[in-house]
Amino acid sequence: MNQPTTNGHSHNDHNNNRPAKGKPAFASQLKLPLIAAPLFLVSGPELVIASSKAGIVGTFPALNQRTTEGFAEWLVQIKAALDPGNGEQPAPYGVNLIVHATNPRLEADLAVCVEHKVPLVITSLGAVSDVVDAVHSYGGQVFHDVINLRHARKAAAAGVDGLIAVSAGAGGHAGYISPFALVNEIRQFFSGQVILSGCLSTGRDLAAAVTMGADFGYMGTRFINTQESRAAEGYRQMINESSAADIVYTDKVSGVNANFLRDSLAKAGMDDATLHDRSDIDFGSELMPDENGEASAWKDIWSAGQGVGSIDSVPTVEALVTQLEADYRAAILEQAATLS
Repeated sequence: MNQPTTNGHSHNDHNNNRPAKGKPAFASQLKLPLIAAPLFLVSGPELVIASSKAGIVGTFPALNQRTTEGFAEWLVQIKAALDPGNGEQPAPYGVNLIVHATNPRLEADLAVCVEHKVPLVITSLGAVSDVVDAVHSYGGQVFHDVINLRHARKAAAAGVDGLIAVSAGAGGHAGYISPFALVNEIRQFFSGQVILSGCLSTGRDLAAAVTMGADFGYMGTRFINTQESRAAEGYRQMINESSAADIVYTDKVSGVNANFLRDSLAKAGMDDATLHDRSDIDFGSELMPDENGEASAWKDIWSAGQGVGSIDSVPTVEALVTQLEADYRAAILEQAATLS
């Protein structure tokens, strides 16, 4: 589990603000090796604060706030809530940045992350060494979403600290490779942190991820159905009533393949016959929240992973993390017992 956080690329070796080996410094503050994934239009300060206070890493997409100024205000709110006020380190949190040419806010939002020294920056749809170096300048960590080995190698070359292995069945912009294959192949060349994403909904799922070689689990859909999320009631109910068979993998919504709830697609007039391929990707117009903080492309088309079949409740984050920890520990102890 104690893997180096660097990957041997010399352009980051000058940075003495972060440990050269081992887990990120914030790992010691966690109850579980778990990141609550950034959920578009669902993760707000409430969910981030509750997750981080519960002992995991709460995160949110910068684009959930419709302006860079609003994004900065959210960071102030989150930092104030997580600061214990006794000189101890605040609980860790993270921000997701879309590193793509169609995101007009990237430069401004990155500057805000640097100003506020965001502990963890999660980059998606583009691994750029300039972004990595900006975060490393203050001692922050960069984890990058990847769905295949080509993306993973590019991100490693950019100097990221961790690779989020987005495997088959994950919610949102999902991959298509088995988690066993993806984690094993990444480990062959990458010595940084590996974070497994895809169908993790329970503490036992997290234990399995760690057992197979991941340093952290990445859980998204399970946190949609929490009291602190900003998901619509209908969204939560649909997740509670769905199984893996109700998840559709399509690029029709944003131009990038993602998993969605079939019933939400149908209500938007998108049946199986109309879910054909598209080649354009646009995170400027389709995924940027409007003046009401909503994005037309995703407002009523709801994303979820294939792990929905094990979700049937809407607890508080604190109650959920308590249950996840109990199940995680039970699974680890059961496995240890088999060795004796």
